[in-house]
Amino acid sequence: MLHKDLENGRWAELSFPQQMANIGSETSRIYRALEAGKEARAESAFIRFQELIDLTIKYGRTDASPMLRSAMLEELCRLRELYCKAFLERNLSELAAFNRYFDRFAYAA
Repeated sequence: MLHKDLENGRWAELSFPQQMANIGSETSRIYRALEAGKEARAESAFIRFQELIDLTIKYGRTDASPMLRSAMLEELCRLRELYCKAFLERNLSELAAFNRYFDRFAYAA
């Protein structure tokens, strides 16, 4: 794991918008690296993206009601699935759309 310092509970201290904004930083790095043809850099950022979204699935909104937490987990898992598909297909237009989605969290954070 690259984000060992976040695993020890620091990630859970961030608000949900902050967590999503940090994930968005990695999606932005992925997109820029793919545009520039830097596959290794994109792969590294993709690994970091997966770690951060997995931490959010594990620790995000644990204070929420069980029904809200369940819905959030379902959406995060679907988001992870769709993003991974777009990355593996190197679908730049879909990846750009994800960047716009994550940008909203950066503004909120």
